[in-house]
Amino acid sequence: MAANSSTGSATEPPGLETQWREIDNLNQQQLRAGDSWYLLDKRWYDQWKEYVHAGDQNSSSYPGKIDNTELYEDLDSYHLKERLSENEDFVLVPAEAWHKLLSWYDMMDNQPPLERKVVDLPSTVKVEVYPVEIYLCLSSNMESTVSACFSRADKIHAIHQKIRQHFNVSETAESRLWMRSTDTSSERLRNLNMTILDSCLSSGMTVIMEIRNADGTWPTSRPQIMRNSADEDSYRGPPGVCGLTNLGNTCFMNSALQCLSNTPPLTEYFLRNSYLEELNFTNPLGMKGEIAEAYADVIKQMWSGRHYSVVPRVFKTKVGHFASQFLGYQQHDSQELLSFLLDGLHEDLNRVKKKEYIELRDADGRPDQEVAEEAWRNHLRRNDSVIVDTFHGMFKSTLVCPEGNKVSVTFDPFCYSSVPLPVSKERVMEVFYKSLKTTTKPTKFLIDLCTSLSQATGVPPNQMAVADVFNHRFYRIYQADESLSCILDRDDIFISPVTLRKVVMAIYMRERSHYRDYGSGSNNYGTSLFGHPLLMSVPRAQCTREDLYQLLLKRLAPSSEGEEKAEEEELSSEPDRGSSTEEGQSACGSTDTNSQDATDGDQSAGVEPSGKEEEDEDEDEEEEEEAASCAQANKRLPGRRRNTEKQKKALFTIQAVNSNGTTDRNVPALNGMTHCFCLAQPYIAIDWDPDMKKKYYNENEAEKYIKHQSMDVPHQQITVQLQECIELFTTVETLEEENPWYCPTCKKHQLATKKLDLWSLPEVLIIHLKRFSYTKYSREKLDTIVEFPLRDLDFSGFLLKKTVNSTEPPCRYDLISVSNHFGGLRDGHYTSYARNKDNGQWYYFDDSKVTYAREEQITSAVYLLFYQRQDKIRQPTVPPPVPSSSQPENHISSQTHDGMDGASSCVSMETD
Repeated sequence: MAANSSTGSATEPPGLETQWREIDNLNQQQLRAGDSWYLLDKRWYDQWKEYVHAGDQNSSSYPGKIDNTELYEDLDSYHLKERLSENEDFVLVPAEAWHKLLSWYDMMDNQPPLERKVVDLPSTVKVEVYPVEIYLCLSSNMESTVSACFSRADKIHAIHQKIRQHFNVSETAESRLWMRSTDTSSERLRNLNMTILDSCLSSGMTVIMEIRNADGTWPTSRPQIMRNSADEDSYRGPPGVCGLTNLGNTCFMNSALQCLSNTPPLTEYFLRNSYLEELNFTNPLGMKGEIAEAYADVIKQMWSGRHYSVVPRVFKTKVGHFASQFLGYQQHDSQELLSFLLDGLHEDLNRVKKKEYIELRDADGRPDQEVAEEAWRNHLRRNDSVIVDTFHGMFKSTLVCPEGNKVSVTFDPFCYSSVPLPVSKERVMEVFYKSLKTTTKPTKFLIDLCTSLSQATGVPPNQMAVADVFNHRFYRIYQADESLSCILDRDDIFISPVTLRKVVMAIYMRERSHYRDYGSGSNNYGTSLFGHPLLMSVPRAQCTREDLYQLLLKRLAPSSEGEEKAEEEELSSEPDRGSSTEEGQSACGSTDTNSQDATDGDQSAGVEPSGKEEEDEDEDEEEEEEAASCAQANKRLPGRRRNTEKQKKALFTIQAVNSNGTTDRNVPALNGMTHCFCLAQPYIAIDWDPDMKKKYYNENEAEKYIKHQSMDVPHQQITVQLQECIELFTTVETLEEENPWYCPTCKKHQLATKKLDLWSLPEVLIIHLKRFSYTKYSREKLDTIVEFPLRDLDFSGFLLKKTVNSTEPPCRYDLISVSNHFGGLRDGHYTSYARNKDNGQWYYFDDSKVTYAREEQITSAVYLLFYQRQDKIRQPTVPPPVPSSSQPENHISSQTHDGMDGASSCVSMETD
């Protein structure tokens, strides 16, 4: 574990405006290979920006110490969590900015800084957030491995040296390296000056060092683990029925490749070696033929009939070379990979060697047929490839200016069609509701934001406080007039009932350390937050320390064994203790601040919920009931206990804090049992001594909640036909403010209306269902059920271009392959179904595993659909194989896959 570079206490920072100016200027610098940048938790950084922009050094938005807790997998190894996203989970700042922030705010104890290097990779310079982790071993003992991290820009020589150092291999010993990606696949690493990226090494792979024997021989011609199996050498199976090894979160790539592999015209083009004559090495928009050649290698292996599964490692590396977003091994969208691959293959195989400049013309009232033919001819003058032949169609785009009524008509080519799904304006969220009843646990609801939670609880909406809880503190308390659209799906939302005209207090739970923190410049005890914070409305008359103590005892009753047990133990163990208490504590509090490291912050006035000004009778009764409850708690004490009330040790102490749950230098000491908290600070902390917390507070019980019956009601899903999605795609819409259209008549940008129509269709039509919705505040996957036909998808009703003679192709399509997506945004998995072009049999592809499939199984999670025009579909040339027990285990089987029975002519699908 790296050492924490924290200085122990923050230095006096400059003014807020100066802080922002310095950090903002530093963040503008360009990335340079070899420089260090640092990861910062996005929430902490946003809190800091809010603080400096507030312009008030005493603002309650003071961020406190730098805290990257949410970025670590655990707090023992401090490994970075997988699949973190920049500007969503973390931000990157240059080294100088990091050191300034560290000197101003310090860092949480024991947390190592997250330093990362800038690397110069093909086509991009980027901060390498996730280095490559490789296992190292010797061929003589491959059971003993050690892991080490390397930059993709490092040379293989660095790995060579690391193995020598760790395993004490003499510099004079002759050695050679092997890289192993699977138990049966390996390659020599011959060139030690090649980079790790160019060598196709990735996280999780193993590099083996073999040392030459004294007699000049090698221990093995190849390490035993690296030899191809006899089964692989002798295997003969149907061409194209071949899996693809998952290299680490590459299921998205495998799924898209299987769909393209089972697109007959494209695959036959590569198997005939037609691509060799059309490789374009000079196209500045292309990739010098490398993507086409790498794709050809994969297709030829898959269709050789000699492999159970192919390892597409070289192809994956080539993709990362030319599209930096696919570098590394994080999960991606199969449609995004498909889009890049189709464009890359097109440019690598473009028959147009030199593209001419073509000035596009508007329709200007000309007939559609004339304008469309002109647009298609212009398109072919710059773009002519097997991809255009197979996948390109044409849209008609109509824009209408809202002021001058200018109509602009253009015809644009497309490679696939992304169709929207009907989206409900209602949103379903999970929230925790904490009742005022002290014996009631929080209740977890599944609610529709277009309806009111009050229907389920009986509490009026204007008497609810809504808060976002993060890392044991209130990340944000929402005002009544705020839109809940700013709440992310991953946020923990707690809703508490509050009473009008009472003080709403935010209450944190803190545990005090055993030792005083002298290093912070004070002799106070350090504290750490735990559990869920509370929102509680308190009558102004009961905002004293003594009354708050009794109210909090009552509120914590379900998870605390109570004060009476503590009193009994105090009286039985120390009968003659007298009137003194430990360290001068009073019955319900302490004059000691019991704070964390002193930090800048502020105190703000008590926040009262908006609503009617008058208190109704119910509120009066409730206030009287609470007051009576506290009084009754005192009356229950027997005579001796009442007399010794100030002698007992309190279960906890109460401390005024800032909005982050830390004690500021600016918060005055709260002396005396009658101090009124509502006049000083609406945030308070319940500070538990570790021994008292362990003895009297049940943390597990406090974390429990009641599952409301609404959680058991399945979310109602919408069922639509694929044709409805296509109709929605062709519906008139108004352009968004971020994407206005420049009207040549008005001479300004306008929010014009836009309509897309299908003009001509390709031989193979790819339909992309837009299941993933990305907005400023949320990322979600739509679970709309879409019913789609396997055969006879008729586009005659959608096609704007009408048949003018008998030579025009028909408009009916049959399904040939699909890409599936299971699960959510971050933990999803891609698979595919495809129809083999030779035998007509459907197969299910799940990375390296391939199984037989029936048409009715293609139902559950379709994301991309590949349709081929009926007049181009060839009849099978060989009969479909019959499943037999002689097939390789775990390769070809007749098991079912996540499907649901239905008619073979039209099936429906939904996401998990």
